[in-house]
Amino acid sequence: MGHFGRRAITRGWLFLVLPACVLSYLGQGALILDDPDNISSPFFLLVPEWGRWPMVLLATAATVIASQAVITGAYSVASQAAQLGYLPRLRIAHTSESTIGQIYVPWINWLLMVSVLTLVFAFQSSAALAYAFGMAVTGTITITTLLFFYVARGKWGTPRWLLAIGAGALLLVDLLFVAANMTKLVHGAWLPLLIGLTAFTVMTTWQRGRELVTAERSRQEGTLPEFIDDLRTGQEPTLRAPGTAVFLSRDKETAPLAMRANVEHNHVRHEQVVILSIGTEPVPRVPADQRIVVDDLGYADDGIIHVTARFGYMETPDVPGTLAMLDPAETEGPLQLDQASYFLSKIELRRGKAPTMAPWRKRLFIATSYITADAAEYFSLPRDRTVIMGSQIEV
Repeated sequence: MGHFGRRAITRGWLFLVLPACVLSYLGQGALILDDPDNISSPFFLLVPEWGRWPMVLLATAATVIASQAVITGAYSVASQAAQLGYLPRLRIAHTSESTIGQIYVPWINWLLMVSVLTLVFAFQSSAALAYAFGMAVTGTITITTLLFFYVARGKWGTPRWLLAIGAGALLLVDLLFVAANMTKLVHGAWLPLLIGLTAFTVMTTWQRGRELVTAERSRQEGTLPEFIDDLRTGQEPTLRAPGTAVFLSRDKETAPLAMRANVEHNHVRHEQVVILSIGTEPVPRVPADQRIVVDDLGYADDGIIHVTARFGYMETPDVPGTLAMLDPAETEGPLQLDQASYFLSKIELRRGKAPTMAPWRKRLFIATSYITADAAEYFSLPRDRTVIMGSQIEV
C-alpha cells in the first residue's frame, strides 16, 4: 500500500491476481482428479513439458518479488509501530520524495537476515517449512477477517445483525483452515505462532513500559510555564552563564529534564536559552518559510524562547542549520551558535519494586530500549558541544 497505492493494488488484484489464482487452483485440482500421482507437484506438472524450465525461472522471479514484498512490509509495519508507540525510535531512511511509505530500516533488515538464515539451517528444506507457511497464511486470513469486521462496526457503523451473518460465514471457513493446520502443530506450524506471540509480547511490553516512563518523566519535568515563572521570580536562584544553550524537548508543555537538572543541581542557566521541539510532517519537504515557529513563552526579555521546527519525512533534522535561520528580532538577541551547547535528556531505566509489570517484562522493556536510535546523530548535533544529562526512572 505504501509503495504502490490503493488503486494499483485493487486493480492488480481484481483483474489479474484473483483470476490467475482461481484458474491455477482449479487447474491443479482437475489435474489431481485426473491422475492422483500428480499430487507430488501439481503446479509444475500442469505446464507442458517444454514450458517447465521457463516456469521454474518465472517461479524463482516471483519468489524474489515476494521476498522483497515481505521485507518492505516489515519496514512499514516497524515504522508504523514506532510511530504508534509500540516500538522504540528506529533509524529510518526514506528513499522516495513522492511516496512516504518507501523506507529502509537497517535494524529490521539485519533482523530479517538473521531470522531467514536461522530458518534455513533449522528446517533445511522448503517442504519442511510447508506446515509453517500454511499456518501463517490461514492465521493471517483469519486475523484480517476479524479486523475487517472490527472496522466495519467501529468506523462504518454496519448493523450487528449484518456483521453476524457475514462474520459467521467467513470465520467458519477461516477457522476450518486453521483447525486443519493445527493438526501439524508439532511439525512446524508452531513457528508462525511463536513469531506472532513474540512480536505481540515485545510490542505490548514496550507500549506499557513507555506509558509508565512518560508518566514519570512528565512528573519529574513539571510544566514549562511554571518553571519559567520560578526562574523569573527568583525561586530558582541561578547564575547567568554567557553563551547560548539549546535544550531538545518533546513539546512546549513540560520543562526539559536536562534544563531542570542544570538549574536545580548546577544553579546555572545561560544568557540565551532555546527550548527546541522537532516534528515530522507527512510531506517530503517543508518550505523554509513554514519550518520554524518561535514563542517567547510569555516574556520578551528573559532570554528564553521555545522553537518548534518542522521537517518533512525526506529531510534529516539539522538542528544547528535550522537555528541559523532564526531572526535575531525573534530570539531576544542574536544566538551564538558557533559556541552553543546542546543538551539532551537521556533516560536511564531501572527495574523498580512497584508492581507495574511482571519482572520479566521489565527486563524485556529495558533490553528493547537499547535499540533506540542515537538522538545526537539523528539531529545532526556537534558531538564536541553536545551534553547528555541522564535521569533515572524506575519501571
